[in-house]
Amino acid sequence: MHFRPRIFFSPLPIIYIVSFFFTLHAAVPVYINSSFLSTLISEKYVGLIYSVAALLAIIALILIPRLLKLVGDYFATLLFIVLEIVALIGIAFLEDANLIIALFIISSALITLISFDFDLIVEGFSKNASTGSIRGLYLTFANVAWIIAPTLAALLLANDAYWRVYLAAAIIFIPGLFIFAGRLESFKDPLYRMLHFRRAFAIVWHDKNLRYIFSISFLLQFFFTLMVIYTPLYLHEYIGFEWKEIGPMFSIMLIPFLLLEAPLGHLADKILGEKELLIAGFFMMALATGAIYFFAAHSFALWATILFMTRVGAACVEIMTETYFFKKVSAGDAAIIGLNRSVRPFAGLIGPLVATGILVVAALPSLFLALAVLMLFGIPLAAALKDTR
Repeated sequence: MHFRPRIFFSPLPIIYIVSFFFTLHAAVPVYINSSFLSTLISEKYVGLIYSVAALLAIIALILIPRLLKLVGDYFATLLFIVLEIVALIGIAFLEDANLIIALFIISSALITLISFDFDLIVEGFSKNASTGSIRGLYLTFANVAWIIAPTLAALLLANDAYWRVYLAAAIIFIPGLFIFAGRLESFKDPLYRMLHFRRAFAIVWHDKNLRYIFSISFLLQFFFTLMVIYTPLYLHEYIGFEWKEIGPMFSIMLIPFLLLEAPLGHLADKILGEKELLIAGFFMMALATGAIYFFAAHSFALWATILFMTRVGAACVEIMTETYFFKKVSAGDAAIIGLNRSVRPFAGLIGPLVATGILVVAALPSLFLALAVLMLFGIPLAAALKDTR
């Protein structure tokens, strides 16, 4: 076994711990953001705020390789973390709606940039033979935070005190700031290849496997975008669950990410290829998401089970997508990694627009059925990949 020494005698455990604090701070407000914004602006414009935030994140990801070459990943990430904490404190305590919305948009972009920087650091300490195992552990630490966050947010949100959630998010990230600043200063930046956005896009487009894995990543992020926005709305407004029930339900829903991603990453490294697990994951996502259309009973167990199964499939797709992509690139490919990470805000830009179009002509349950059908398109994309084994 060559895997264990690589993990425990490298800085990777530090970035895993920092990733936990980063993810927890971002995940605590994620399911209440839309409700909070609707107290500042009409509900019909909330989606526009998300779209602007996504667009800013895309632009930032296009520009960030230049900043990395100038100051390095360590100092860039340190700056982004400090700015993120300040932005959250501002959201918690400012009263001017325009300023709060502006800080929300900036915070959303900063979260994307910090996640991108962490990706480069993890990739810098990874070898292809162990990429699945390393990415799996990295995601597992983050997934512990995702499981804790919904229940914690429900406890903080007593009497609609949204400011508590954002202040808590800022406080949670402070230990991550100090650990990162004190333990990762020695990170040596790779030689970043300075590629223009169009050149990076051309490289991806002309590499069949990269093109397919980008498409798979888009489908996954499209799924996450719509489920994060519309599942809480559906459960609360249509099925009639209270937030104190929805919080624990979402914590249960997210358990597959914790239980499955590390062992599946190791499985992809040692036994199976990525595409078999991608196909299984998309099939499960489609089946479970489609089931939402057919049930309306007010049953905690029923909905916890359905949502749990959607994330069993999503966990398979997420870790296989991460493993496959990072076996195809190196830490120096900052422009290509940045392009890959722009898929998430791009899905965040497109998803609400598509959903709005569907909801103009159909009821909310139909949105989940349409999403299930869309996930089936991931199966032929996965089947077309050339396995890395």
